[in-house]
Amino acid sequence: MITFVKCTFNSPQIPSFSPQIPPYTLYTCSSAIKFTTLHLKTAFLWPFKVKHPRNVLIMSKSTRVIDDVSETGELFSLLRGLGVTEKEAEVILVRNPGLGLVPVELIRKRVRGLKSIGLDEVALSRLISKNSEILTAEEVGCFIKFLRSGYGKKIETIQIERLFRGTEARLLGGFDEKVRVLVEFGVSEEKIGYVLNNVNLSKAICLRSSEEFKRMLTFLSRYNAIGIIAKRPSTLHYDLDTHLVPRIGFLQRLSEGNTDGVGEALNRLPAILTYSVEHLQNHAEFFRSSGFTDQEIFKIVLIFPNVMSVSVERKLRPRLEFLKECGLDTGEVYRFLVKSPVFLGLSFERNLSLKLAMLVKIGYVYRTKELAMAIGAASRTRCEYLQQVISLFLSYGFSCDDIVAMSNKHFQILQYNPKSLEEKMEYLIEEMDREIGELLSFPAFLGYNLDNRIKHRYELKKKIVGEDMSLNKLLSVSSEKFSKTKKKLLVQVSSELDEKDIETDELVRMWRPFCVFKYIKNCE
Repeated sequence: MITFVKCTFNSPQIPSFSPQIPPYTLYTCSSAIKFTTLHLKTAFLWPFKVKHPRNVLIMSKSTRVIDDVSETGELFSLLRGLGVTEKEAEVILVRNPGLGLVPVELIRKRVRGLKSIGLDEVALSRLISKNSEILTAEEVGCFIKFLRSGYGKKIETIQIERLFRGTEARLLGGFDEKVRVLVEFGVSEEKIGYVLNNVNLSKAICLRSSEEFKRMLTFLSRYNAIGIIAKRPSTLHYDLDTHLVPRIGFLQRLSEGNTDGVGEALNRLPAILTYSVEHLQNHAEFFRSSGFTDQEIFKIVLIFPNVMSVSVERKLRPRLEFLKECGLDTGEVYRFLVKSPVFLGLSFERNLSLKLAMLVKIGYVYRTKELAMAIGAASRTRCEYLQQVISLFLSYGFSCDDIVAMSNKHFQILQYNPKSLEEKMEYLIEEMDREIGELLSFPAFLGYNLDNRIKHRYELKKKIVGEDMSLNKLLSVSSEKFSKTKKKLLVQVSSELDEKDIETDELVRMWRPFCVFKYIKNCE
């Protein structure tokens, strides 16, 4: 196609040199034969070849003047048909003159391709007005093919529109390769759609070279932390050298080289990477000033990574001061935090203050180790559950002093689910035919699993030694020791049976417990 440019000279004579033509000067047309013009003293038509962006066919034969004018009119009509206003169409052609040199049929084909990936005419109108290169760039064609198959089908239309709107067409090259690299490094095929739909695709993928992308994934894989991308896709937004390396490096130093531990902490809380090195350092310095070693600090971080998001002044400092007021030394505070680290992060007004009030009301004394241990256990349950547990014990005849005495022996009873507690207490009374008062001497009974531990052991032992057995010996002995004890008792029963003349049916009946025991043991 030839672009005709009107050039004005002071002299009416034809110059013997090529005039300095303004780049991309274009006169738009409202029909195939009518051009807008400017009133100039003297004008010359000067045909020249336009320098275009890449991937655009350049045509400069003068014999195609009429065809070019016709195609320009068709292109103008095509843009108008997509909802682009006349003024916007003129601006598009001025900004991207190479667009007029591409056969209209190829542009129509590109428009059909864009529609096939879910973009409607309204979206296309917005995108073309902002970035008309999507109609001609080769990379866009490759990207459309990717979106029609495989992982590309999982990307939502709104994400595609955002990507086209904010990304240069040339940066779409290699998009499919980077997605395949994500899967190869360990992001599951089930999660890849979630990842791609929850990141800024331009920032996370397009603005990185393939080499830089692989380098970042390789670094994360050292810590077995590729999984954090599926948990928190925005991890892909971080720069390797300025974000990931310094922050993970701080955790590596704090752990004294425990790479597996760092990976575990990252997988527990991927959001820990959102904090700057200065923020992480500030928290570590606070714990050091409280008497903790780096290994102890990292142990707390590993168990409760959210500790790095807790305000030092509003929560950490007051909580540690409270524990010390209760009489705990540094070692005891550390052991307390290992068991109940969530204590550091709970709201005082909406959580801890209510629990402290309930504990003091049933008889705990303020600023005592017993209260500290009780609030540690209570911090692992909800306020309403703690209230229901206390009410449940009272309904079974226990006094407040009894509840305090039991929890001092076994603090965990304050954190158990009230429904589970009631089932165990009912089984103790109804099936085992025991007194509820036995819980005063062995409250740990309420911590064992009802089906797999309490019922299983009671039913097996009852058939051999009867119902009169110690709850402590029945449940607290290890599984290995319990199995050995059962085998010894069963051998004794077997020897006694050999000495007696017993009918076959009676023999089968008495040996049934042994068969059941062997079956269960084999299942284990």
